[in-house]
Amino acid sequence: LNEWGPQWDALVLEGAGSPVELNLMDRDIANLRPINHLDGRWVLCADIERGGVFAQIVGTWNLLPQKMRDRCLGVVVNKFRGDLSLFDDAQRYLGKHVEAPLLGTLPYRNDLQPEPEDSLALKQDTGDREGAVIAWIKLPFLSNSTDAEPWADDAGVRTRWMNSPPELGNAKAIVIPGSKDTLNDLKWLRETGWADVLRKTEIPVVGICGGFQMLGRSLEDADGLSGSAGSVAGLDCLPMRTTFESQKLVKQGKVQWGDSGPSWTGYEIHMGRTEFQGPVKALLNLNGREEGIVKGRFWGTYVHGVFDHPAARSALAEAAGIAEHLPAKLSWAESKSRLYDGMADCLEQYLNLQPLFEYLGYDR
Repeated sequence: LNEWGPQWDALVLEGAGSPVELNLMDRDIANLRPINHLDGRWVLCADIERGGVFAQIVGTWNLLPQKMRDRCLGVVVNKFRGDLSLFDDAQRYLGKHVEAPLLGTLPYRNDLQPEPEDSLALKQDTGDREGAVIAWIKLPFLSNSTDAEPWADDAGVRTRWMNSPPELGNAKAIVIPGSKDTLNDLKWLRETGWADVLRKTEIPVVGICGGFQMLGRSLEDADGLSGSAGSVAGLDCLPMRTTFESQKLVKQGKVQWGDSGPSWTGYEIHMGRTEFQGPVKALLNLNGREEGIVKGRFWGTYVHGVFDHPAARSALAEAAGIAEHLPAKLSWAESKSRLYDGMADCLEQYLNLQPLFEYLGYDR
């Protein structure tokens, strides 16, 4: 954390679920424990769309230890549909039971929905409903599902998350995404028949991070560093072998499509060192060096965000024979920036952010 100090004004942590799951509180590192460790502050966000918002807030507050109540800057009610004036007196009721102030109520805005981070929230289809299908395999231990999101803004193409080969239909390309347990997901590919499909299909196949590793000849994980210990054969679609090591690579980088193509920011987050067996053709450049591999219809890369730029999506669409593909005019980074700017404007319009600014030492 110290090395981030000169670069960032604040570190923002997002909780996951409820902070008062009583059977997990002694070991829950996804909610308030980091706040306590960092001597930070937090905001309780309640989802009124699910109903019972007063019970959510009051119940959560009553189950919190006092030391965590003292760190709370306030409460936000989220996803309100309808006339906000109907909720004007909410503080009068909450104030009788909760010491933290109500910072405000946010309306539901369909145009301000960021990409889902959790595979449980994935939509089966995104993008042009009439477009050609690019199949994304929904691995049991799927990670970094956001790699599929940039396609949603393009015309003539759509992404579809698939569990089994019979769903493939007339898809034009297949993507194997990242994995939190590469060896178990590789085993699942074999058990479900995906492995045979991937080896025999004539359409392009792209492996990203864990999916990239699976396409190789072998994966060695003697100590179970990636989830499950063992040494297994890969799908043998790319001439390479991967050995898992204790050090995890977490790094941003400048991605460039081709020697003189456009560039954008991507990132690596993986355990494992991949060695190519024989000369190979690189897929792209990362920080000025060759990265990934192309062999026939197989593409592989460690770069998350590989499809963030229209150039990469257009290249796959061309390889897949999707003539009707029309990439979005805005890059994915620009699209996300506009989305987050809109979210920020919404927060400023509907919330009292003064307690947060005072805590952070900002003058307003």
